[in-house]
Amino acid sequence: MTVSTTAPTRRRLHRAWYVAAVAFVAILGSAGFRATPGVLITPLQEEFGWSTGTISLAVSINLVLYGLTAPFAAALMDRFGMRRVVAVALLLIAGGSGFTVLMTASWQLLLCWGVLVGLGTGSMALVFAATVVDRWFVRHRGLVTGVLTAAGATGQLVFLPVLAQLAQGPGWRFASLTVAVAALAVVPFVWWLLRDRPADVGTTALGAEPAPGPGTGGTSDTGDTGGAAGAAARTGAAVAGGAGSPARVNAAVRAVTVLFSAARTRPFWLLAGGFAICGISTNGLVGTHFIPAAHDHGMPQPVAAGLLAVIGVFDIVGTVASGWLSDRVSPKMLLGVYYGLRGLSLMVLPGLFAATTEPSMLIFIVFYGLDWVATVPPTVALCRQVYGPDGAVVFGWVFGAHQVGAAIAAVGAGLTRDHLGAYDLAWYAAGALCLLAAGMSLAIGHARRR
Repeated sequence: MTVSTTAPTRRRLHRAWYVAAVAFVAILGSAGFRATPGVLITPLQEEFGWSTGTISLAVSINLVLYGLTAPFAAALMDRFGMRRVVAVALLLIAGGSGFTVLMTASWQLLLCWGVLVGLGTGSMALVFAATVVDRWFVRHRGLVTGVLTAAGATGQLVFLPVLAQLAQGPGWRFASLTVAVAALAVVPFVWWLLRDRPADVGTTALGAEPAPGPGTGGTSDTGDTGGAAGAAARTGAAVAGGAGSPARVNAAVRAVTVLFSAARTRPFWLLAGGFAICGISTNGLVGTHFIPAAHDHGMPQPVAAGLLAVIGVFDIVGTVASGWLSDRVSPKMLLGVYYGLRGLSLMVLPGLFAATTEPSMLIFIVFYGLDWVATVPPTVALCRQVYGPDGAVVFGWVFGAHQVGAAIAAVGAGLTRDHLGAYDLAWYAAGALCLLAAGMSLAIGHARRR
């Protein structure tokens, strides 16, 4: 009788999971950095005497650059690589946040929080998550996409209460420096663990066939005639085109070409207009001005920031549930319901503010959290249904409209507060616009095929 002395082979964790983990941390931090200005409005007013409109203008620039950088992020990553782009983006965020402690004039706030942080966070927008998934995963793509998308909401949950407490206690400079240090702390991990493609470390995407030998064909994502994952890796297909696109198509050129083509169709303007209103009612208004609005009614800033963080918790639940529903219910019907209910809730909000957290406010927070990013899955589904292989690129531009809407709301609500002494008109106007977005969503049809 022979006894085998061979030890069982120990399975190593695939490198794709390390890449996904680093991407999760980077996206999580990016979301937290973008949410930070909301806790700085009141402290900056108290120290420098700047108006709400002036401070909101910095947030507006940040949101516009975040949205306009996103469609071209794939081109940057294709040209310079994910690792370099993300590392530089984190350095921009660290510099923009860190330099604010030295500012003495409002234009410096516009430069730091507006331009530098806006460009940095825009380079790590949804396209970064999509690129990671397309290049590194064949199996578990849906799971990883959902987790990386949820990181955006989780960042708000992690950072806001801590930064609000720092701004209330040691001061807003400590909050800004915390953001800078957190961004810098991620850079070494990005440089060490993040790689542009599996072939860079001698492996294949998770779930892909083993790489064929030299001179042979195959379906590996690293081969010359590989499958969808390989095409995505070579072209940044997440936003630059679908499978089958020429390997050398420039992502920026394709993004602009698809924009001009889609802009000649009615559904594009309905989608972009509705998603712009989505940005008005989330990042631009609630995300930026909820904390100072609650503070106007006597609520401490850390408590208001905690409520905003709770929105981030329920946002994860709402986004996952909305994705599940989008496979079973008409996406435009879902959007109509989401926007309609959101509009009604915003019209009720002005009467819910108080110095303490009342049950009615908690109900609003839970509902708004469930509805916060629930509009994304049906919007993506509609872009795919109407524009086919160009749907991802079209969504990139629709997302840009979302950020432009958010920027307009950030400034508009600040000016409303300055001139009227309260935010009430801003809440009512946003609610009415959401009802308009509900009607626009229900009117979406099919693009005329050329």
